[in-house]
Parts: sequence; C-alpha cells; structure tokens
Amino acid sequence: MEIEKSIAQRFYEEEVVEEGFFILKFNNETHDTQLFKREVSSHFIQFHFCIKGSASFSFNDGNYRLPLREDNSLLLYNPQRDLPLHLTISANSWVLSLLLPIKKFHGLFSREANYITFLSDENKDRKYYRDGAISPSMSIVLNQLLNYNLHPSIKPLYFKAKAYELLSLYFNRPADGDIEQCPFLADEVNVTKIKKAKEIIIARMSEPPTLQQLADEINIPINKLKEGFKQIYGDSVFSFLFDYKMEVARQLLATGTHNVNEVGLKVGYSTASHFISSFKKKFGTTPKKYLMSLSA
Repeated sequence: MEIEKSIAQRFYEEEVVEEGFFILKFNNETHDTQLFKREVSSHFIQFHFCIKGSASFSFNDGNYRLPLREDNSLLLYNPQRDLPLHLTISANSWVLSLLLPIKKFHGLFSREANYITFLSDENKDRKYYRDGAISPSMSIVLNQLLNYNLHPSIKPLYFKAKAYELLSLYFNRPADGDIEQCPFLADEVNVTKIKKAKEIIIARMSEPPTLQQLADEINIPINKLKEGFKQIYGDSVFSFLFDYKMEVARQLLATGTHNVNEVGLKVGYSTASHFISSFKKKFGTTPKKYLMSLSA
C-alpha cells in the first residue's frame, strides 16, 4: 500500500477483523486533500462509507471517477478484475471501508441469495456497484468504530462485532427497518442534532460551550444530549473533545511550525503546564519528548 503524500498526521489506520477481513479508517483533519493507494484483488468485496466531507475513487488510470459524498455508502464488487483503491479524500473528511473476501462474504449470506440479488447464481460472477444513503443506525456504528475508548485486549472483539453489525445493518433495509438501537435516536433529526453538537465543540475547541449552552444551541434537553452523544460517539462530550484536542495538538507539533506554548493555546490551554500535563495523560509522554522522538 502507499500513501502518496508524505504527512506527519495520523491519516490512515488498518484494523484486521479476522484473516482476510479488514477495516480501513481514513481521518483527514488537515486542510489539504490526501491521496491513498492500496492494492485490492478481485477476490475482495468493498464497502465504503463517508461519515464526513467527501471523497472519490479513481479507476482506469484516472479516466473514470466515482464520488462518495457525506452520509453515503458505496459497494464495489467485481470478481472479473482487480479493483485497487485509488482514493482521494477531501480536507476535513472521514471515510471508513470494509474489505473482505468474496468467498467469506458469500458464506455469510448463502441462504439469502434471493434477498441480496447480486449473490444469486445468475449474478455472482458479474460486477456490481451500488451507492446509497447511510442510515442513522449505520451512522452510530460507523462513529463507534471511529471513536472508542477500550482496553487494548477488548479492541479486536469489539471491532469484529461492530464490523459484522455494520454489514447486517447495510443489508437490513425493509421499509420499516430503519429503527435505532436507542429509542431516542429513532429519527434522522436527533442524529443530525448530535452531529451538530460535535461540530460545534470541534469548531470552538479552544473555548467550548458548557453542556447546557450546547444543549440549548442544538435545541435538545441536556440529558438527551449526553445520552445521544454517548450512543453515537462512544464517549461523553468532553471526553471526546479532550481526545480530539490532544490529537490536533499532536498533529500541530508534528508539523514543526509551532512551539509547545503556541500549540497549547491553539487547543484551549492558557498555561503550558496544564497543556503538558494533559498531553502526557493522553500519550504517556511530554510534548518535548514527543518532538524528540520524531527527529530520532
């Protein structure tokens, strides 16, 4: 695999669900477009989900492009030829992808060939592309895969469970089947409000609103804000914000264009000592030692 643009930020992560089954996470919080390449053989089926922003896929040496917009998904299936990933991810965009062998995938749904039409004997060797909206229930699982607070020993089991849950929700689309696991999140409006809350605290991370101010701004009771945010993002509002601020700080330090005091101020710390303490709590090392490790 190849990331074409040299970047210091953590942009791409790959998790192995089980042998041959991968989760690819792209978190482009920079102001620049990022380009990514990965070989994917014809033995794989691909699912791509754009949680935030936008992205596009390039095929046939750039002669054909397939867009992927926010809150939309894309399924790519072509057993006749390899479909390598040539992915362009726009600034401030999040994309999550699943890659799994077609043989394993067929094994999951072999009794449902009439329900999932491209798995029928007539179609199983034909290419199949499908785009569609990400349902609110899928959105919850996607954000849980991107934002989690787990003991390392639990992480593999959690990712495996969530990957299969996401596949189940992807194909579970009867007319009345789009109901959330949490009753509070049973409609698109509430999910949209919680997403707005996240955008607000990120945009104002140096001076974030209080929980009550945030609840008032998105027009939702404070207990519902707490409940919904935890359900979608797997963490409390301010724990999520802390992790986000520390990741932004790490990225800023890695660019080499800001000193420790400047970075602390940018992410909302009025004193360097408080910032250093928070950074060490998150990463187990001080900002200065982190910078030294980059140049080692």
